[in-house]
Amino acid sequence: MTTDKAYEQQVNAFTLDVPETYNFAKQVDVYAELNPSQLAVHWENEAGDILQLTYGELKAASNKWANALQTIGLTRGDRVIVLLPRSLEAYIVYLGLIKAGVVVMPGSEMLRPKDIEYRANHAGATGVIAFGNITSEVDQVRTQCPTLTKFIIVGSEKEGWTSYESLIADQSSEYEAVATRTDEMAFLSYTSGTTGGPKGVVHTHAWPYAHQKIAATYWFDVQAGEMAWATAGPGWAKWIWSPFVSILGKGGTAFVYAGRFNPETYLNLLAKYPIAVLCSTPTEYRLMAKVDNMERFQPKALRSACSAGEPLNREVIDAFHKHLGITVRDGYGQTENSLLVGNFVGLDVRPGSMGRPSPGVNVSIIDEDGNVVQSGTVGDIAVHKDAPILFKGYLNDEVRTGRAFRGDWYITGDQGKVDEDGYIWFEGRADDIIISSGYTIGPFEVEDALVQHADVAECAAVASPDPDRGHIVKAFVVLKRPELASEQKVRELQEHVKNLTAPYKYPRVIEFVESLPKTTSGKIRRVELRAAERDKAR
Repeated sequence: MTTDKAYEQQVNAFTLDVPETYNFAKQVDVYAELNPSQLAVHWENEAGDILQLTYGELKAASNKWANALQTIGLTRGDRVIVLLPRSLEAYIVYLGLIKAGVVVMPGSEMLRPKDIEYRANHAGATGVIAFGNITSEVDQVRTQCPTLTKFIIVGSEKEGWTSYESLIADQSSEYEAVATRTDEMAFLSYTSGTTGGPKGVVHTHAWPYAHQKIAATYWFDVQAGEMAWATAGPGWAKWIWSPFVSILGKGGTAFVYAGRFNPETYLNLLAKYPIAVLCSTPTEYRLMAKVDNMERFQPKALRSACSAGEPLNREVIDAFHKHLGITVRDGYGQTENSLLVGNFVGLDVRPGSMGRPSPGVNVSIIDEDGNVVQSGTVGDIAVHKDAPILFKGYLNDEVRTGRAFRGDWYITGDQGKVDEDGYIWFEGRADDIIISSGYTIGPFEVEDALVQHADVAECAAVASPDPDRGHIVKAFVVLKRPELASEQKVRELQEHVKNLTAPYKYPRVIEFVESLPKTTSGKIRRVELRAAERDKAR
């Protein structure tokens, strides 16, 4: 039997019967009752400090947190912003919120006051739970967020904040998870758009159920009892995908490294620990593949590796296969869905291809009229509206929700083509969204920050090809006084953007120009600027 035939059988045999009620945390609890002493989370930092949590301890701690939520008045349906780093507490807090039916709003530690204010007010968030290092960002906008009434700090104490540790100290370790309906909101993640503020992506309790049945089973592939390392940090939809739902949902052990990325450190950790499954970003894989004598770092137990966030180039796949004997399997998905296309376990990997559509998910290449195109023809990568992993719309935004669909198809914003064997190949973005090191960045957010500087007349932000990050943010800036253009002004504008919005959005390159290309109606033609950047890179 060829691997492609095995894939066809999987697809043909796949069914998904979503129950009326489901709570992911309850599923984890059931596993914990059967395997209380199994390691659930292994945490380590740069200094070599280690913290661990068994499934039994995870169940008890998240039960205490769920009980604490009741005592402070956070109840089913409330929305809570979570601003936590890679930590044991992240797993406990997420599980406890889900148990209580409270909606999780993931947020990065890199968010700035403006980002937090927008999310809190747009969603009508009731509470925020944060590590001490980001509480000052929240404090700057507390008075501008009238719905925020609960402020919980983790790991320290601060005036105006309630200590997480004190809240759970005297709570019962017994709690029965809420029987949430699968059509209730579970996660509210924010993702960048081409215009306006970030979009609130609504996922219901059916989403983790479907994600486990599809992506976690056929692509991520962690088995019960195995140690798995997914490098995404809390605050991103990808953290919910792999480190959280895929690992805990399959009874695996989550390996968590809280240090800064260093390619040799990552390779050393793979050689030191029995990590069976690795899920990392293309940027991390690219930099690991550049390490001299990579074969020195033979993994202790690695059998499977996958990548997501942006296309992975063939040279990296070849390097891992040659030096470590591992084939890195690329995958494609978005905040609005889950894994749409992937190089699944057992499927022939064609380097450079996204792979084939996920079982149970109708992904096609369509034209501007919503018709499926022939193989080899470039078009929009689209997902049928009935896909079980598709989001339920953008919160409070019927207009942008409507624009995301073309007839019965959700339009991803990416373009691609399908070959005669059903493999999909990425061709590029169809819109102005910038994807850099796996971060999704809207040009509006960068431009909005730049034009708030007194010296900027107008600007445009676009994706510029980069060998390590895939793309970087490049800004074309028209100064009110052109004579001010200098390297010092570049650094000044970069710091200005970092101070106003999450630092990963800042333009790594700024080019001063006299004018910007525009349509007859005055709209900036970013497409023209992007094309010029692509031509320079060739």
